[in-house]
Amino acid sequence: MHRPFSFLLLFALTAATPGQPAPSAANSLPLLQGQALVDRALANEYNAAQDANHPMRYELRKSSPRLTTTKKICETQDGDVARLIGLNGEPLSPADEQKEEARLTALLSDPGKQRRRKQAENEDTGRALKVLRALPSAFLYQDAGAGEGPPGKVEKFTFRPNPAFNPPDLETEALTAIAGEIWIDPVRQRVVRLEGHLQQDVDFGWGILGRLNKGGWIAIEQADVGGGQWRTVHLQMAMSGRVVWKTRVFDTAEDETGYRPVPSGLGYQQAIAMLRADP
Repeated sequence: MHRPFSFLLLFALTAATPGQPAPSAANSLPLLQGQALVDRALANEYNAAQDANHPMRYELRKSSPRLTTTKKICETQDGDVARLIGLNGEPLSPADEQKEEARLTALLSDPGKQRRRKQAENEDTGRALKVLRALPSAFLYQDAGAGEGPPGKVEKFTFRPNPAFNPPDLETEALTAIAGEIWIDPVRQRVVRLEGHLQQDVDFGWGILGRLNKGGWIAIEQADVGGGQWRTVHLQMAMSGRVVWKTRVFDTAEDETGYRPVPSGLGYQQAIAMLRADP
């Protein structure tokens, strides 16, 4: 799943990559507080974003004002593979089903397409890792007290740009204009929810490459989906801006459900067979 800017990549890819096993109740993880808890949770997200040893399959429902699509996604060593199974809440028509089958057949006959997809995913992940690495120093965090989230007790923190932060690259440029709130599971030391709002316009490449407009926002929720694997379960964003010379509006919500593990080392051809067998 590609995003227009690394700011969006951060929230989409941080939780969409495989997570590390969550600590069990028998483990004696120290109950950290304040900045130490934030630092540990962000370090765990950074480490999880690099773990490709726990691939999964799941269902993705993506909604926008004009279209709702439902896809089955399977993660493989060759990159993600998707099969479209629904449009606007309805199963595919026979004609659309035929088109989707033809697309998968073409993908099987042209491995280069999947290699290019995998290369793009790797590049996106690399950009997201740059942003993740910068998070502890890019923001000033303030404890906002305890609250309740889907996993139970969470610790809430507000964050705002750190005036001393000097973004080293384009990927971290947007961090100078974001403020919001982050929820952390204090036991598992993982981010449960993050919501960010753009406080001002953000230019990329001196305004040549693009701009994100003030007022845009994005929220992501992630959870343990089984076996200690943390994944995205909900993503919503409302953004507008300019990409090179085109004005774009991003108004979308995504829900990921039905996560199930698949064998490590699965190839994309095997994933297509799996998706076809379980439409």
